[in-house]
Amino acid sequence: MALIIRDGRLNDASDLAALMCELGYETTTTEMRERLGPILGDARCSTIVGEMDNKVCGMIGTLAYASHEHNDLSGKIIALVVSKKQRRNGIGRALVAAAEEDFARRRITRVTLTARFEREGAHQFYEALGYARTGFRFAKNLRAASAPLTRRSNSSQG
Repeated sequence: MALIIRDGRLNDASDLAALMCELGYETTTTEMRERLGPILGDARCSTIVGEMDNKVCGMIGTLAYASHEHNDLSGKIIALVVSKKQRRNGIGRALVAAAEEDFARRRITRVTLTARFEREGAHQFYEALGYARTGFRFAKNLRAASAPLTRRSNSSQG
């Protein structure tokens, strides 16, 4: 069985939803289709899938973005998951390599990612690929604002 690496498509929604569930994020096919629409239409984003026997067995999602800290674009691996049945077969490595090639084509040389504390196997995997622990991720869920925020103008008049 040969692994095929290709760009994700909207009709992958069902397989990608199942992979998100395996990663611990309950997702329906409808929800994934709604997410994929804007993602696939955004040139900053990339969705790459691994396929064996016409079945998606893994995916990596990435983002290219401008930052306040650096002059050049940065890249971020947003999500990486391989089907439990296919793990430890080199699919994750192949997906990361494909994402890194895509970043290189975009002239991105700095890539970050986050992994939850309890995913020690993932930490070892990323370290084996040359990624270093550089800090912590902090997260906070916000309630939707009921009224728009008042902000100063972006004019250069100060």
